[in-house]
Amino acid sequence: MIGTSEISALVLSLKVAFVATLINIVIGIPIAYILARRDFLFKNIIETVITLPLVLPPTVVGFYLLFLFGTRGLIGGFLENTFGVSVVFTWYAAVLASQIVSMPLMIRAAKAAISSVDAEYENVSYTLGKSRISTIFQVTLPLAKRGIIAGMVLSFCRALGEFGATIMVAGNIPEKTTTMPVAIYSAFYSSEDGKLYFFVALLTIISFSATLIVNRMETRWKK
Repeated sequence: MIGTSEISALVLSLKVAFVATLINIVIGIPIAYILARRDFLFKNIIETVITLPLVLPPTVVGFYLLFLFGTRGLIGGFLENTFGVSVVFTWYAAVLASQIVSMPLMIRAAKAAISSVDAEYENVSYTLGKSRISTIFQVTLPLAKRGIIAGMVLSFCRALGEFGATIMVAGNIPEKTTTMPVAIYSAFYSSEDGKLYFFVALLTIISFSATLIVNRMETRWKK
């Protein structure tokens, strides 16, 4: 039977994944556009740094986030001392962890989609008097929308399933920071089989559905 704790973990996970994905869209698409359309010094290094959260162990990512946003961290200490705001062990920390580990998927998918758009379409737009911003929103992004949407879906699912970095910076506070992956971990070690099977089945269904959607979009895109 689904109880309050299960509903709380489900709602929190969806909220965290949604907010993290929103941040990834706002930050990731401009970065993807720059990487796809510009050549500049240290571009390869920047791309490598952006991709790092995908290949680093999540606990290592969590350590870096604690180093930066902990109460004695470079950013966290400033926020605590100046504004009295603490990030760690709040749902904001869960958003931060999920956003960092899922952003590479958003950027890589959007970059690939934007790179596939023929630059001649943009040149034609410029000759018609359109500004760069207008061209991006009226030409480039609409033509790259399938790849961008695929990146959004993958980013959302990765954020929804984030565990390692989340438990380090947000912890496992019932009905406050306990997301579904963290609830699975707790249910396994406390032998709460009903809760365990519920979350495992739910995340499997969501991940399968999202992957199926992305695969279908890629198939149509190639046609």
